[in-house]
Formats: sequence, C-alpha cells, structure tokens
Amino acid sequence: MMKEKQTKQGKQANKKKPKIKLKRSHRITFGMNDAEYKAVQRHLKKYKIANKAEWYRRTLLAEIWKKLGEDLPMLFDENDMRQDTFVADSEAKYNQELKRVTLFDDQNNLS
Repeated sequence: MMKEKQTKQGKQANKKKPKIKLKRSHRITFGMNDAEYKAVQRHLKKYKIANKAEWYRRTLLAEIWKKLGEDLPMLFDENDMRQDTFVADSEAKYNQELKRVTLFDDQNNLS
C-alpha cells in the first residue's frame, strides 16, 4: 500500500494548508437610538445583507484600516501634496535656475 503523503512517483503530495480561523473571543456591544437603528435596518434590507455581524465587523474595520493608512508617516506635508505646491514651487525654482544659466551661457558666448 502507498502512503497518503506520497504520489506514485515517490514525491510528497502538495497538500493545501487549511485556512486558520481565528476565534472571536471578544464581544463588543453598543447601543443605537431609534433613527440610527432604522437607518441600519433599512440599509441591511435594501442591500439584502443577511449576516449582520459580519457587516458590522467589515464596516468598522474598513474605517479603522482607512484611518491607519492615513496616519502613516509621509515624506512630504499633506497640504503640499494636496495642493501640488511642492511640485509647483520646485518646478518654478528649476525654471528660474534654467533661465539664469541659459542667459549666463548666452552672454559668455557673445563675448
């Protein structure tokens, strides 16, 4: 008889590792007022969401992951990146330097 781990050629079979399911041992409860509860129920019904716990979890974690991504350290200031002032200022300085060098070269070539 052949062992289960081996194929006919004598090599080990590639077994798929089972996905690790993390046990959810921490319970979180929170309250809502009537308007909030009705809005959530309307949303769940409209989009035919049957697994409420999973939807709450995904929605909450999506917001957390989004904030974590925004809080990562950045090389440049956020305002500079949004307004493109960093690029515009650098480009303007480069263009001015280029004009100055070009004018200097033209003056030296004329002499």
